[in-house]
Amino acid sequence: MLPTVDFCGLKMTRLLMGANPIGGFSHQNKQRDAEMVAYHTPERIQEGWARAWAAGINTFVTNNETPHVIQATEKYIAEGGPMQWVAQVSFRTLGTMQKAIDQAVQIGCKAMYFHGALTDNLFLERDEKTLREWVAYAKDKGIPVGVAAHAPASHYWVNDLDLVDFHTVCFFDCGSVHNKAGEKFHLGDVFEAVKCIQTIQKPCIGYKIMGAGRIDAAMAFQYAYSNIKPGDVVNVGMHRGDKDGIIEENVALAEKFATAQ
Repeated sequence: MLPTVDFCGLKMTRLLMGANPIGGFSHQNKQRDAEMVAYHTPERIQEGWARAWAAGINTFVTNNETPHVIQATEKYIAEGGPMQWVAQVSFRTLGTMQKAIDQAVQIGCKAMYFHGALTDNLFLERDEKTLREWVAYAKDKGIPVGVAAHAPASHYWVNDLDLVDFHTVCFFDCGSVHNKAGEKFHLGDVFEAVKCIQTIQKPCIGYKIMGAGRIDAAMAFQYAYSNIKPGDVVNVGMHRGDKDGIIEENVALAEKFATAQ
């Protein structure tokens, strides 16, 4: 197994397997989205998780709303799949956050965090009341609760409120896509992201460390592990349609750079 940390009471490898590729969220273009969806049949999703476990990853992340992804997650856990699931929760298809939380817990998530676009919007509206309600409801389920966000300012706001157990920090402030402003990936964002991770004392999950495929993998892994805290982890989406051995290659990079710190 890859090097692990105690992440809010969970034994977690420092590399998590992400889900944007299997859900068809390339953050590149619609053709690329369609290509990812076509490739990731339920059977291939299951095979990918099996290979991740065999390579040394013990945790995967998925959202709770993409139909074929959540169905695959439910099947994997019901059949005794060994990896632990961290749920990214939203409520567009379920009506309320409470229903989304209930569903994720019922399926078997070991931790959850709120979708980054939701956190960004709460920050813009300074809607502390709603955030407190979501966090309290989720914490009553007895699992670690966090937030994702695209803008570091959103994380600083949540951190000052001292509500959550962990933060999921995007290396690129690309939340613009959720506001229909298009994809915006600026290299300078990564410096602000790691500053945010270093400032927040609570455990962090770094994500989009490669800018959704825009940055060389070895460079991204080295930079991420050199700048996140020793107890932090990274979440990386892996599209086997590009390269069948991409999971094993990413594990090798994590093993090289995570252990070098």
